[in-house]
Amino acid sequence: MNKPSWYYLLLLILAGEAVFILPFVLPRIFRPTVLDVFQLDNVQLGLCFSLYGVVALVSYLIGGPLADKYPPRKLIAVALWMTALGGVLFATYPEFRTLQLLYGYWGFTTIFLFWAPMIKATRVWGGDTSQGKAFGLLDGGRGLTGALFGLLGVFIFSLFLEDDVSIAALSERKAAFTYVIYIAAIIISVIGILVWLFMKSGVDESEIQLDKITVKQVGEVLRIPAVGLLMVIILCAYVGYKITDVLSLYAREVMLYNEVKSAQVGTFLQFLRPTTGILVGLLVDRFRITFWLFLSFVFCVVGGLLFATGLIAPSTTALFFISVVIIAVGVYAARALYFGVMREGRIPLALTGTAVGLISLIGYTPDIFAGPAYGYFLDKYPGEQGHQYVFWMLTGFSAVGALTALIYYRMYRKD
Repeated sequence: MNKPSWYYLLLLILAGEAVFILPFVLPRIFRPTVLDVFQLDNVQLGLCFSLYGVVALVSYLIGGPLADKYPPRKLIAVALWMTALGGVLFATYPEFRTLQLLYGYWGFTTIFLFWAPMIKATRVWGGDTSQGKAFGLLDGGRGLTGALFGLLGVFIFSLFLEDDVSIAALSERKAAFTYVIYIAAIIISVIGILVWLFMKSGVDESEIQLDKITVKQVGEVLRIPAVGLLMVIILCAYVGYKITDVLSLYAREVMLYNEVKSAQVGTFLQFLRPTTGILVGLLVDRFRITFWLFLSFVFCVVGGLLFATGLIAPSTTALFFISVVIIAVGVYAARALYFGVMREGRIPLALTGTAVGLISLIGYTPDIFAGPAYGYFLDKYPGEQGHQYVFWMLTGFSAVGALTALIYYRMYRKD
């Protein structure tokens, strides 16, 4: 099978982050503005994300087989256009209930039509010898693209503000943010056009698509040992990814950093993601990907223990940053690699979409339980004790992930 061109992967990276700009990137970067212009509190915005998560969970399962029937580029392009269309409603600043429905709609467009096709297209690009490079560059590239989209959004927002943001009236901020939304929607639509026209794999589509997906084939996928192992591996890795959200809070509450310095810790993490993904992608194919996946969990266990045992204190600044790097490298490496081991696990390329849907149904459940779980520890046990419990949670899940990744490695290392 011929390997697609580099611009195939570039378009995949752009699409992979562009589809999440409206529902996630803009609210993350402009959270205070979003709360003000939509007249929301943090709980209401969280409920919007929750409805997105519920729809997404169902969409993983029923959308996966779709990627095995239709070409990934067409599904990805349609997903981008439908997501951008939601931006038109977003820019009208609908009331809370309508906004919830919009997030449910985005849960459908960004997952049902997009997620499995993106993973399958990445497998196609990686071919027989470059799965680690494909998935490492995808995740690292997405992280870098998200940061660049954020900078562009901030530039556009400031461009249309006549006054300094600290003294600008709500109506002025609302007008400026409207431009951000519309320009984001236009960019997403243009990327969709480029994907439809140019993201062609160059391989015979009969090699990677099926005429129909049957219940029997779904059963066959479930009986593949790698599918069950990947459900556990991704669940454990994703818990770690969710817990990285508290590192800036740890800097504020335990290291006693001010708001600016603690925010800088969060920014530091944002740049570690693309750096780790790209480096891992360039190096990992020289070794067994499955062994690197195991090592990534070992990093998470080591970093988690450093925090959980209370070794890190306001006087140990160097150890704090070393531990942050250890956890970030472990979490982001695992995130970059866990779908990259599908080929070693003998999951047929033509059934990738179905497998991804089934794996993601379990693997991404931390979207539902991880936030409330670590939130309970932080609220019930304020200060360092609560953070220690959170990092014991990280350590425990990472240890299970390491054990499962080791089983995966030993099971398939002879191939």
